[in-house]
Amino acid sequence: MTDVTGASDVLQTLFRSEQGGHEQVVLCQDRASGLKAVIAIHSTALGPALGGTRFYPYASEAEAVADALNLARGMSYKNAMAGLDHGGGKAVIIGNPEQIKTEELLLAYGRFVAALGGRYVTACDVGTYVADMDVVARECRWTTGRSPENGGAGDSSVLTAFGVFQGMRASAQHLWGDPTLRGRRVGIAGVGKVGRHLVEHLRKDGAEVVITDVREESVRAILEQYPTGVTAVADTDALIRTEGLDIYAPCALGGALNDDSVPVLTAKVVCGAANNQLAHPGVEKDLADRGILYAPDYVVNAGGVIQVADELHGFDFDRCKAKAAKIFDTTLAIFARAKDDGIPPAAAADRIAEQRMAEARAARTR
Repeated sequence: MTDVTGASDVLQTLFRSEQGGHEQVVLCQDRASGLKAVIAIHSTALGPALGGTRFYPYASEAEAVADALNLARGMSYKNAMAGLDHGGGKAVIIGNPEQIKTEELLLAYGRFVAALGGRYVTACDVGTYVADMDVVARECRWTTGRSPENGGAGDSSVLTAFGVFQGMRASAQHLWGDPTLRGRRVGIAGVGKVGRHLVEHLRKDGAEVVITDVREESVRAILEQYPTGVTAVADTDALIRTEGLDIYAPCALGGALNDDSVPVLTAKVVCGAANNQLAHPGVEKDLADRGILYAPDYVVNAGGVIQVADELHGFDFDRCKAKAAKIFDTTLAIFARAKDDGIPPAAAADRIAEQRMAEARAARTR
């Protein structure tokens, strides 16, 4: 049975809180395949909502809905800051993908997305991959992140990592006056789809890298690939306390920056690929109070969504990479706005994104 208290909390968020304002939330169920999913559309002010599909074993249905709402809202801001003509949406499939993911389930999910008639365009996220999007696309033409063999752009984590690296370069320019990471020590929490590519960029630029991941095999693979310049620590708690860390890169699930982690962070910069890194409002001020520069997550991790958005118009990797390279300039502009307005960078990014969405809504009513 669904937790009634949890459901009430979700409705409070959706209809009455400042974190709400979503246009549409769809609960999807296909008992034959075992599918239980949530599709959340936060905004279509700039165009069709675009965002990935997360496949995750949530503790409750209410938790899944809450995550979908938060992620969808984040996509609105991400797409706005990336300069895309897309609003924000996100979907979550409830369950352990290693146990329940089947072709039948993915096809059923594709039918639900298709029923929205293009208001929501899906892609990969945690727990879903290019091969999964190929299956979903058989039932839904509003699917991106497909394989090149099926008309898609392939793995979007390549440009996601590239964009995060540009955010790190901008952070280094702002803080140390030089856009290189050479000689810097960077800690990466999560070396999966995005983190492993980020290691490559950092090593090529001459950075020392410290990694951790809940999957021992992922850590082992990175250490074997980079016998020098990369070391590992036991867990994220050890990573954030590592002495001499210049940059901390959360590249796993959200909520990495919270009341427990921020006070013990040794890094001078936080710049990573994970979505929704700030556990709650006010954390951005805590970071600023400690003199830690925060590169807003939805700005620096936008390389992937830039890639999948381009797929809708005939994918060109070089064109996408050029757009993702602009994350460097966007991040610098946010730091400058934050300084001018006397606010944390996260608040500055929000203001810029909200302005673009408001202007789009106003233009529609003229």
